Amino acid sequence: MKRILLILTGGTIASVDTDEGLRPGITPEDLRKSLAEITDFCEIEILPLLNVDSTNIQPEHWQMIEKAVEENFDNYDGFVITHGTDTMAYTAAALSYMIQNPHKPIVITGSQKPLVKTITDARKNLRDSFRFACEENVNGVYLVFNGEVILGTRARKVRSKSFNAFDSINYPIAAFVDNDRVVRYVELKGEDKPVSFSQKLAPKVFLLKLVPGIKPDILDYIGDNYDAVIIESCGVGGIPFADERNFLDKLESLTRKNCIVVIATQVMLEGSDVELYEVGFKAMSRYHLLQAYDMTTEALVAKLMWLLGKGYDFDTFQREFYRPVANDLLRGQ
Repeated sequence: MKRILLILTGGTIASVDTDEGLRPGITPEDLRKSLAEITDFCEIEILPLLNVDSTNIQPEHWQMIEKAVEENFDNYDGFVITHGTDTMAYTAAALSYMIQNPHKPIVITGSQKPLVKTITDARKNLRDSFRFACEENVNGVYLVFNGEVILGTRARKVRSKSFNAFDSINYPIAAFVDNDRVVRYVELKGEDKPVSFSQKLAPKVFLLKLVPGIKPDILDYIGDNYDAVIIESCGVGGIPFADERNFLDKLESLTRKNCIVVIATQVMLEGSDVELYEVGFKAMSRYHLLQAYDMTTEALVAKLMWLLGKGYDFDTFQREFYRPVANDLLRGQ
C-alpha cells in the first residue's frame, strides 16, 4: 500500500462559514474523517502547512510548499496538496518549475464547495487525487479536478463556480479518473533524469493587458519597478504603434533597462504568432523581445520568476525560456 503525504494549504475545500463569508478553518481531524474510504487503498499522513484563502497565496508560499515536498520526498510515494482554486493554476505551474523530474506524482486539488457542505465536489476531488497519486509510473506535477488530470503547466481556471472549473490549455488532459479507474491519454513517465529542486524565485513580474486607449507611459513605471513584463496583446499578438499611443519607443526603453519583455495573447487558445502581422513584426524585429507561443499565462508568470531567480544574461535567459519544461511549450525557437 502506497504512502501519500497530504499537504494542507487552506482554500475553499478547507473553509467554514463565518459572519464575514467563507474562510479556511477546517481542522486536520475533521479532514481526516473524510478520508476514511481513501485509506482503503493508501496510507495517508497529513501535514498542515498553511491555512489561507488562495487569493492570498504568494511566491513565498510556493517556496514553503516546495520545501515541504523536498524535505519529505524520500519518505512518501506521492503527494497531494489541497489548495484554493483561485490561484491553484499558478501554484501548479510554479511547482512544475521548482520540482522537476520527481519520478513521483505531486497532485494539487481543491474544490468549489467546502468539504463541510452536504453538496460538495471536495470528496470526489480528494478521492480522485489520491487514486491518481497511487498510480504506477507517474512523474510530475498535476492538477486533478472534476475527474480530469491536467499537467501543472497547462491548467487554467475557466469557471468561477461550476464543478468543472479547470481546463487544459493548448494540450490534452493527461488522464481521466473514473471512480477507481484511471484512463491515461498522454505519457506520464517524464524524463530519465534525477529529481531537482529549486527555491529561488524573483517575483518582480508584471502582467499587462493591452486595451484600446491604454497609454504607453505605463511601461515607464513597469520598467522602473519590475524585472519582466508579460504584455497580453490582442489576437496573435501585436504592439500598437499608431498616433500618440505608440508603444514601440517605450519597448526600446524597457530594453535599455534590462527588463525582460514577453509578448503573449489575451486569447485563451492556440497561442501567439507575433510576427504574422505588421503590428507584431515591427516590435519583434526591432527589439529583444520574447513571445509566449502556446504557453499559458500562469506558466509564463511562474517560468519568468523561476528564470529571473537564476540571474542569467539575456542570451542564456532566452535560450532557457524557450526550452520546454514539463511540456509547457510545444512551439518555440
